Amino acid sequence: MTAIIEKPSAAFGEVIENLAVAPGHFHLTIRLPLSFGTPNPGQFVMIRDPGRDEPLLPRPISVYGFQREEGHAILNLLCRVTGRGTSLFSRLNRGEALTVLGPLGRGFSIDPDVRQLLLVGGGVGAAPLAFLLQDRSVLRPDSGKRQVTAYLGAGTAELLTGLNLFEGFCNLQTCTDDGSRGYHGTVTERLAVDLGGYDAKSSLILACGPEAMIRSLDLLLRGARIRCQVSLEERMACGVGACLGCVVAIKAGEGQTVYRRVCHDGPVFDIGEILWNPPAAERCKSERCGDATNGCA
Repeated sequence: MTAIIEKPSAAFGEVIENLAVAPGHFHLTIRLPLSFGTPNPGQFVMIRDPGRDEPLLPRPISVYGFQREEGHAILNLLCRVTGRGTSLFSRLNRGEALTVLGPLGRGFSIDPDVRQLLLVGGGVGAAPLAFLLQDRSVLRPDSGKRQVTAYLGAGTAELLTGLNLFEGFCNLQTCTDDGSRGYHGTVTERLAVDLGGYDAKSSLILACGPEAMIRSLDLLLRGARIRCQVSLEERMACGVGACLGCVVAIKAGEGQTVYRRVCHDGPVFDIGEILWNPPAAERCKSERCGDATNGCA
């Protein structure tokens, strides 16, 4: 699946619906002008309330759904309250305005030879995977039938959101930390049970979730020779790669390290490219990047 990346644009959106779907989670539906670009699965948008001076910076949210209707477009976002900005968004009412910048970043890519597609999502990391399944052509490659299995995990059953978008379209495996639904354990532990049964040459893993999940997935796949793309969750300021505040260390040739912008070069990366603990001497020394949390001070 080769996606056409449309040029991002800023637009004013109108809240159509804002529903609480789980403790600390909400589903935001926004009406946008038809001129807004069509996002690809794995891409995101930056949203901000234009009626408030604070918080100053917009917030990045993965696209959960997108469709065009007569005279307008509809954008769906699945959000988790993590701070002041998302807390304010969770209380938006119908008819209120938002500024939306997007679509942004680089999304997932599925080669035609993939016959077994494995979706691995933790928490709201299920959002871009659900959006992927909206394109039913994912289930029907050029030749042969593609099997899709989704491994979705959360702390408890009530925190598993969006399951209706997976049920009936794939083999759904749920996991909860407390055992209240599905497998009692983490989503990567559940994947480990099945991993040996998948053919490495014809399988592809697409994953999105918290860093702990992605790191665990990286450890699980070492030596497995199965392709895997991951969407990284990262704090972002601009969303277009200008501020260099969301860099990630990437392995380069001959043991070298380069730094890529999650918002611009990602958020989707090949999991084998990511260098989780770069040597201190090789950390980014860009004069424009002063974010100590990224090892770039």
